[in-house]
Amino acid sequence: MLVTLMALEIERKFLVVSDDWRVQVERSADYRQAYLAHNGLVSVRIRIAGDKANINLKSAGLEIQRDEFEYAIPIDDARQLLHLCSGAVIDKTRHFVRHERHLWEIDVFAGANAGLIIAEIELDSAEESFDRPQWLGIEVSGDPRYYNVYLADHPYAEWSVKPDPAST
Repeated sequence: MLVTLMALEIERKFLVVSDDWRVQVERSADYRQAYLAHNGLVSVRIRIAGDKANINLKSAGLEIQRDEFEYAIPIDDARQLLHLCSGAVIDKTRHFVRHERHLWEIDVFAGANAGLIIAEIELDSAEESFDRPQWLGIEVSGDPRYYNVYLADHPYAEWSVKPDPAST
């Protein structure tokens, strides 16, 4: 079994203000994911991306730096485990966009989270600088509403107030 161990993930999240990033897409993948458990300390996620699947354990919190462990699992097991998950299954297309020296992951959500577009960047350190593309809006790294585990229980379609991605 392939083990991907990211003892520490350093990730920042932003809303997207335009579609200008679309001309820079290197590749895209459809994702289905849901949560077996989340208790405020850790979340346990099942994710299917194309013909691959994994189980992921991530420490909870609103910091840009969190512990994360990911393990490949058979896709048939993942499909079956999705039925055991709490909350909604999150469907999204992840687009990979290179800007300057970083690879951005832009998630375009579907289903109950349609209309939400989040750009994420993984960094080597919390202090690492990066060039902000013009299509990048406000940072939402510390806002729990933009974490997938929250979206599974509180889909974007149910939000009474939708934020302006460009507001500061």
